[in-house]
Amino acid sequence: MARRLGILGGTFDPPHIGHLVLADCAIQSLALDDLLFVPAADPPHKLSTRVSIAHRLPMLERALALDPRFHLSRVDIDRPGPHYTVDMVRIIQAQQPDAELFFLMGSDSLRDLNTWHQPQALIEQVRLAVMRRPEADVPLSIHAALLPRLEERIVVIDAPRLEVSSTEIVERLRAGKSVRFLVPDPVLDYIETRQVYRD
Repeated sequence: MARRLGILGGTFDPPHIGHLVLADCAIQSLALDDLLFVPAADPPHKLSTRVSIAHRLPMLERALALDPRFHLSRVDIDRPGPHYTVDMVRIIQAQQPDAELFFLMGSDSLRDLNTWHQPQALIEQVRLAVMRRPEADVPLSIHAALLPRLEERIVVIDAPRLEVSSTEIVERLRAGKSVRFLVPDPVLDYIETRQVYRD
């Protein structure tokens, strides 16, 4: 059987328990062998990150060390931008030619999929593993006219609906509030030791 490989992209600014819970649920729901975390160096849908990759990368490495099924991919860090998902998936496909790929996304991202760069090419390369989000539930047929085969390329993940966001975590840090249990302990130690997000 082909190796089943999940892909989770993001800024991870900072990485938090929501990322790890989603990854664990995806591995269980999809019977994945491994899951790649792909930190974005220059995400086209966001103006900027809060902190540079020089901080985001070591924080993510500390979070991923908690589970041997989690792995870091530098595919977007080590190449010039702009960084589009379809290009990232092509590179991972070339690196893992025998793997079946599953790209993890929220239903909010599915809602906006038609605005992505070459969305049809993306769904031909990879299965979309969609985690439903209560604030952005969308019918799976939403893009059927524009993106043929989309529905058959989607699998829905059952995952706890955790209301945890990087934005809220950073706001709490800047207000001097605790974020214990919202981020893994090794990430919290990094943030506190280096005073990340405090200014």
